[in-house]
Amino acid sequence: MTELSAAHDAAVTDRSRLAGSAYNSDRDLAARQSLYQWQTPRYDLPGIVAEQLRDVRGRVVDVGCGNGKFIRRLHEDRPDLALLGLDIAPGILAGVPGRVAVADTTRLPLATANTDAILALHMLYHVPDIPQALREMSRVLTRDGLVIASTNSDRDKAELDDLWQRAAGDVLGTERGPARISLSARFSLEKAPAFLGEVFSRVETIELPGTITVRDAEPVIAHMASYRAWADQHDVPFEATIERARTVLVDHIARYGAFAVTCLGGILVCRR
Repeated sequence: MTELSAAHDAAVTDRSRLAGSAYNSDRDLAARQSLYQWQTPRYDLPGIVAEQLRDVRGRVVDVGCGNGKFIRRLHEDRPDLALLGLDIAPGILAGVPGRVAVADTTRLPLATANTDAILALHMLYHVPDIPQALREMSRVLTRDGLVIASTNSDRDKAELDDLWQRAAGDVLGTERGPARISLSARFSLEKAPAFLGEVFSRVETIELPGTITVRDAEPVIAHMASYRAWADQHDVPFEATIERARTVLVDHIARYGAFAVTCLGGILVCRR
């Protein structure tokens, strides 16, 4: 492991950073989620998850539930389920409906074989020991239980990476600046099946490709600014780079009428 990747992993998985800054409220997470309203095709991700749970009865636990986007939908669509939301960040749980608790995914406060399904949606890349987290999920699952995970591809939103490096280069007076941090890199859509395959015998990947097209810079800038908890990891003045990216993006939209971002995320449905 290189020094750079070790520093990246430490920053992405640092519990005090996650609970105290990145997810102490849902402001930044909501900014990242809201960008997808400009994506085509539009995916109803909570609806897709609910459909995957169509044959599940009993207890469903959302580990790393964040601001409760998926739990809220399941309360509406599946009131028959016993839902529990878990997260390491107390602040982000404030608005989550129903039963919630502060918990670590690598040490789940659940009895063995008492959970019928587990959701791990866009969160496993924040777990320091991913294999241990998956073993814990397997431990608490019933024999016929399933896990639904989600993440992004290594190729997701490459245009935002390019915009950041161009803006950072302008700030630093170089051709291109350093890359921005990638949250999903440790458990990307390309890497996830190998992790999951160590614990589960059946892993189905459902890719969700799309294109986000904006005609106003602000949704993209809000998304980029939502990484402020990792500002110290970018080797460039963060706020100055955000402002430069805004200028570059406004000029691009004025010239071409829109800015397009290519997306590739997906869900992984796992069974024993």
